[in-house]
Amino acid sequence: MRIRHAVAALLVAGLAAGCSSGGGSDTTTSAEQAPDTTSATQSETSSAPPAPAPFGSAMCGPGFLQSLTERQKLAQLLTVGVTGTEDARSIVESEQIGGIFIGSWTDESMLANGDAAEIADASPIPLMVTIDEEGGRVSRVDQLFGPDPSAREVARTMTPDQAYEMALERGRNLRSIGVTVNFAPDVDVSSQPDGAVIGDRSFSTDPQVVTTYADAYARGMRDAGILPVLKHFPGHGSASGDSHTGTVTTPPLDRLQTSDLVPYRNLVDTGVGVMLGHLSVPGLTTDGLPASLSPEAVTLLRDGVGYGAPAFTGPIFTDDLSGMQAITDRFDIAEAVEQALSAGVTVALWLTTDDVPRVLDRLEDAVDSGRLSQEQVDASVLTVARAKGAISC
Repeated sequence: MRIRHAVAALLVAGLAAGCSSGGGSDTTTSAEQAPDTTSATQSETSSAPPAPAPFGSAMCGPGFLQSLTERQKLAQLLTVGVTGTEDARSIVESEQIGGIFIGSWTDESMLANGDAAEIADASPIPLMVTIDEEGGRVSRVDQLFGPDPSAREVARTMTPDQAYEMALERGRNLRSIGVTVNFAPDVDVSSQPDGAVIGDRSFSTDPQVVTTYADAYARGMRDAGILPVLKHFPGHGSASGDSHTGTVTTPPLDRLQTSDLVPYRNLVDTGVGVMLGHLSVPGLTTDGLPASLSPEAVTLLRDGVGYGAPAFTGPIFTDDLSGMQAITDRFDIAEAVEQALSAGVTVALWLTTDDVPRVLDRLEDAVDSGRLSQEQVDASVLTVARAKGAISC
């Protein structure tokens, strides 16, 4: 039986189950530059891999892993931006990637016509259909469903219950067009002016207010069958600079403890995903790596001990690895993806399908050579599978 993409109940239950396995995109600025992606590239450079053995949502982890080739396992750890229906269909068919990302450059008809849901239904492995839908200036569906206010405006003008109802309605709209993951809410604690890189995307300068409203928003999304993803760990709100245009440094880790990390401390065990920011954090990140590529940042989030939080067992996403200069000034996309997965990140995210075959070639070599451990790959594949409802145990 070919399994379809996760239904709403399984999507939420898979995260809430918290089966430990060892694991917006903030494309607000970079997404304004539409990537030059042609679906012909995949068909010319990569033949379709063999279909996995049939499986169903009642399957347990070992059987799921055995149903996939090594390349298919690695492909499950990639989510990439698509320009439209044919681009998405081509990469799903040729490489069976784990997820697609709907950006501001994506042909809106893909959503309006229901194509995203059809592509997910046709995928032999459940597919994450992801989007940045925060409200305010970060919205991909305002032309379809009308605008939602920014996070800051929500906290100024709505009660938490009203914020929940708003998110529930938007989440149901997203589900109706095939979306399963929303890279929101933004839980950054920030006093930046409205138009700054975080600015009005932050609910408040008060971490408790951020926690309250982010929790309401995330609950609304979950109750609509959408996986909410908190961002940008460990906190972009008081950082210097914009990772779209260069290196960004946060205050030291001990200062983040009483502000930026508070929402994560309170919310990581509520059935969410988490996105790592491209942030250099004194006292945490080392070797010049941003949090999105840092084993120390992943360990802090996974274990929780270093900031007094519960252990986190859900999926960890990178921020965009291909359109933000904090990464691209220093790393080729294939290098960045390998580093992220080696650090323990569950899903590497970037903006175009063009480099998927090359990235997978490099990842296969990384596994063969021992640079990327098989144990880490398998653990991440199972974390993704549980988030998508592809396995029940």
